Amino acid sequence: MLGLVACQEAGPTRPVEPSRAGSAAEVGGMAALVKAAKKEGRLNTIALPRQWANYGGLIDGFEKKYGIKVVVDNPYGHSRQEIDAMQRYRGQKRAPDVVDLGDSFAQTAARQSLLSPYRVAQFDQLPPEQKDAGARWYNNYGGYISIGCDAARVRTCPESFADLLRPEYKGLVSMHGEPTAAGSAFATVYAAALANGGSFDNIRPGIDFFARLDKSGNYNRADPSPAAIAKGRTPVSIEWDYLNLQHIDQLRGTGVKWKVSIPFDGSFSQYYAQAINKGAPHPAAARLWEEYLFSPEGQNLRLVDYARPVLMAVMAKNGTLNKALAARLPTVEGTPQFPTGAQLNKALRTVHENWAKAVGS
Repeated sequence: MLGLVACQEAGPTRPVEPSRAGSAAEVGGMAALVKAAKKEGRLNTIALPRQWANYGGLIDGFEKKYGIKVVVDNPYGHSRQEIDAMQRYRGQKRAPDVVDLGDSFAQTAARQSLLSPYRVAQFDQLPPEQKDAGARWYNNYGGYISIGCDAARVRTCPESFADLLRPEYKGLVSMHGEPTAAGSAFATVYAAALANGGSFDNIRPGIDFFARLDKSGNYNRADPSPAAIAKGRTPVSIEWDYLNLQHIDQLRGTGVKWKVSIPFDGSFSQYYAQAINKGAPHPAAARLWEEYLFSPEGQNLRLVDYARPVLMAVMAKNGTLNKALAARLPTVEGTPQFPTGAQLNKALRTVHENWAKAVGS
């Protein structure tokens, strides 16, 4: 009886400051989180190109819905640069509030204690392999490695990694960034490994493939941006399918005839993680941003630019998925498999140790 009285006298748990909140409930609920975020009035992001997985639409939607200004630093940066920014600007107002990282880089940031644990409302609905058990990061969207090609400049477009070694592609084959720094390039090397006898436990054949591609003169180090493609600088591009598919829309009317294929010899899928900087200068806005990205509104906005939302299967079941947008995604046979955290970390170490000496920078 005394214990019951003590519990009644204790009353409800007092809300905590947003910087220490592990969920919206701990702030006092979504309404309280929104109020705190609006008071901050700003969200610092980094490495979010507007054309990447519809970040333009997401930023515009967030600003319109909540009246919070979204600032994007180094929009064309890579995962490694995001981690560097969290470290370099720690304690400063310009530090990023949130980051968007490839899986392996998210795990690196978590090990370095750079991330703040926070459970979005949909956390329990996320597949176990798509989140950190401690809620320091969680995947939001993804896709498949694909090969894009300008059929107006290339007589026969490649459809596999093996094709890319052919002499007719001399100086034509590019990818987005470098695998020691960019999640897209790292995934490309993983896909190349799978296409050349490697496995999730052995990424080395992917490095060897790019060494051969470079030695043959086929490897083109230019970044395959829409402008570069339009000018004919990167007529063959290995990128996420959602980036290559966007190029079809972006380059319509330019004379470019962009075709996209998912290589049958190296099918590889991966997702990008969201996380909150432990030293976020706008902690409430950071948490609200994550809630927005995982809401049905945010997830459907990913589909606009062909990215696969991580909650697509859940949304298909509960009726919140935009079926018209989902129907535009290319069909891929089989169920995608994902490397474990240990396999990703081993692969990233192997790339860091061997890429420069095998392929160069």
